[in-house]
Amino acid sequence: MYLFRNISEASLGTEELSHLEMIGSIVSQLTTGEGARSFDRYGVGDYFIDHANAVYPANASGVPFTAAYLQSKGDPIADLNEDLAAEQKARAVYDNILRMCDDPDVSNAIRFLREREVVHFQRFGELLDLLQAKIK
Repeated sequence: MYLFRNISEASLGTEELSHLEMIGSIVSQLTTGEGARSFDRYGVGDYFIDHANAVYPANASGVPFTAAYLQSKGDPIADLNEDLAAEQKARAVYDNILRMCDDPDVSNAIRFLREREVVHFQRFGELLDLLQAKIK
């Protein structure tokens, strides 16, 4: 069962990387041709200085991504619960983006990504149910 979970996580991990690629493409398209002054006007001039319009994984406060954010215990039940929480956090971020976004093309892409997070949550939940039933 745990091997099946790792295979499922590998395919979900690949899909999550494609989400990052989609977000990166959106950011790149929205910022192409934007100069430093435009970035500074929106309060992210420091980001432009370091990265121009390249995508650099960071949170909304500018804190860079680190592998320390990845939680793994090697216990399938604990790890699946962490996966479930991560999917809900991603969904909540997409909900917040949709509340702020007025570009229909961006909104449509974000809605698609949000739907995938919901599906991932459902699949992880099903897998957790199967694992817990097997343990009993």
